[in-house]
Amino acid sequence: MAPSDPIPIETAHEDMIHDAQLDYYGKRLATCSSDRTVRVFDVVDSEPRGAGQTLKGHTGPVWQVAWAHPKYGNILASCSYDGKVIIWKEQQPGGWQKIKEHSLHAASVNSISWAPHELGAMLACASSDGKISVLTFKNDGQWGADIFEAHAIGCNAVSWAPATRPGALIAPPPAGAPPGQRAASGGVSVKRFASAGCDNVVKIWAYSDEAQAWVAEEVLDGHADWVRDVAWAPNIGLPRSYLATASQDKTVIIWTKDSPTAQWVRTTLDPAATAPGGDGRFPDVVWRVSWSLAGNVLAVSCGDGKVTLWKESLKGGWSCVSDVTS
Repeated sequence: MAPSDPIPIETAHEDMIHDAQLDYYGKRLATCSSDRTVRVFDVVDSEPRGAGQTLKGHTGPVWQVAWAHPKYGNILASCSYDGKVIIWKEQQPGGWQKIKEHSLHAASVNSISWAPHELGAMLACASSDGKISVLTFKNDGQWGADIFEAHAIGCNAVSWAPATRPGALIAPPPAGAPPGQRAASGGVSVKRFASAGCDNVVKIWAYSDEAQAWVAEEVLDGHADWVRDVAWAPNIGLPRSYLATASQDKTVIIWTKDSPTAQWVRTTLDPAATAPGGDGRFPDVVWRVSWSLAGNVLAVSCGDGKVTLWKESLKGGWSCVSDVTS
């Protein structure tokens, strides 16, 4: 096989691959595996090329990888069963170095998510120790870390809200804005994210400038088992917010909020609409949910090996528009 030929990603790792993420431009692909490594591939004509660069530093299975916005350089984060989060930076083409090892958690770090670039270089990390940490890259080159109790028996996922306040496109910020909103050049930015826990709930966190701490704004209670994933839909400043959650109870819930002061409304996806005779749940545990870049299509990854795509109708209902068997 020539170095420029496509290489099957599954042959690049020695064990199960847990995550794969393209960078901002779609020119790099990062993967991570139970073999304790991260691999970075160049992507040419939509195909990974060559054997890739191997990044070694974890001592346990690596669950997720996440690219920072390119305004901060070629930076990649990874999290692992070993309780560590590692920040990698490409110092020169092909030369990746570990620039930060975050080891404040006492158990597996299950999920990581970079904040919208408008908020700065911030990384939220969710751990089985029940805590969430937020790493912040400071102008002097140092990293700061806020760590706090979030879910009593473990946290499975985190997802940042869009930086733009809901409704900012058509209305000024409301009086008495909640914590997490701050004036910014060109509008109002929001420091807010959602977390999914083993306590069956989703929590909304916002940064309070007054308290100088992350505070729980809301608790969304709708699942009957562990919440495996949470995904906040992109938003360009329109009033409605969308949040998707996936659970061990084989359900996916779409949470919608029509304005910053409104209550979250719950809608459960119904796979039985395309599979008569079902009980309204998915065939297996639902592991991941992910929104399209426009925020109007939701991909659902189920334990039965299928990925289904869901879209909202003009009347507000959700229907499956496509499915792919892996």
